[in-house]
Amino acid sequence: MAANDDLAALGREIRRRRKAIALSQEQLAELADLHRNYVGFLERGERNPSFTTILKLARSLGITAASLMGDIA
Repeated sequence: MAANDDLAALGREIRRRRKAIALSQEQLAELADLHRNYVGFLERGERNPSFTTILKLARSLGITAASLMGDIA
């Protein structure tokens, strides 16, 4: 799987998890202490998040980083 495919897959999983708990991108960004535009970039696979960012997102979604990355790794 190419890097861009990996980022797109991660983005889809972030969006799926966010919607499952009825959060807007803005709400997730606030919980994770990220800019709301950045969350959108991540969900579209346009940015490569650091491990720290993945941890912030996972914690804000109430899941582990491993479950957020699921089948990607």
